[in-house]
Amino acid sequence: MTSPAASSCRRSACGRSFPGSVAWCPTVAAGSSSISSPTSTSSSTSDATRVPGPIRTAIGLIRLSHAFPSIVNAAATGAIATVAGAGPATALRLAVSMLLLQVSIGAVNDLVDRPLDRGQKPAKPLPSGLVSDGLARAWAGVTAVIGLALALPSGPTAIVVAGLGLGLGYAYDLRLSRTVLSWLPLALAVPLVPIYAWLGATGELPPALVALVPAGLLAGAGLAVGNGLVDLERDAPVGKATIAVRIGRDRAWVAHAGAFAVAISIAVLLAPASSTVNSELLGVLRWAGIPLGAAAIAVGAGLLAGRRASLRERGWELEAIGTASLGLGWLAGLAAASGGGVGL
Repeated sequence: MTSPAASSCRRSACGRSFPGSVAWCPTVAAGSSSISSPTSTSSSTSDATRVPGPIRTAIGLIRLSHAFPSIVNAAATGAIATVAGAGPATALRLAVSMLLLQVSIGAVNDLVDRPLDRGQKPAKPLPSGLVSDGLARAWAGVTAVIGLALALPSGPTAIVVAGLGLGLGYAYDLRLSRTVLSWLPLALAVPLVPIYAWLGATGELPPALVALVPAGLLAGAGLAVGNGLVDLERDAPVGKATIAVRIGRDRAWVAHAGAFAVAISIAVLLAPASSTVNSELLGVLRWAGIPLGAAAIAVGAGLLAGRRASLRERGWELEAIGTASLGLGWLAGLAAASGGGVGL
């Protein structure tokens, strides 16, 4: 239960979902720190210049794609589609669709943030010259088009949901990431991930899925505020008025932890009940997903209280993974209660 916007959200030295993210950011370039040192910058730049041109460009595009949130969102989408009953081909198609949508959001994020990154993160793909602005724009456009095209076989409603997630990611990138409303796109996008996956797998949504939406909104808000905590030292000096900057570190941590606490409580209290489970895998996911997700979120929240940005980013990543696990466990219970099954 992570989101496209999540990918936009988590900005790392390598790259950034639906806003995101879970973030719908480690950016995933997988878990790099929000603050890079002069030593690491010069080292990564010199290493890149020793790599042949085409490979160097490919590495730059991967880093531009914000790997961590993109992969988390894609994996969650494929897993949820499978739980809903999709076969391997459909689950893979939906996962790749989500991956490409997240990649597009991450690329747009780096294009918009290039002026800031030039001074603070010169080793990122655009300011370092690994990827040109023109190629980054083309990459963002092509991945968005293919991502939406892969939703076509699931019908017009699935395409609309995918487009909404993509639009939320772009809204974060182009405007809201610099405002006190920076949390809003991810909060709205996180619930779209399970909706897209289930709808794409089955063509319909069970009414009981509505109960998960409030938990998704709160988890998305918690992820967004947590992302602001990771980037606090980076955002404050350049005037990015995120909610974490506006209310301060301590209040932002309490707000993010409170949002997660309520989200977990809702997920536990409203978890679908079923006396029978028609799949061993479904049973494991159902009973392990929620407690493991809650534990990962708790540990991540503890790390986010730290003073080191790199440690806080690891905490944010744990929270993103925990959110996905929480949602997957809840949805496995829904599949069991509705008589659905794992589509393997």
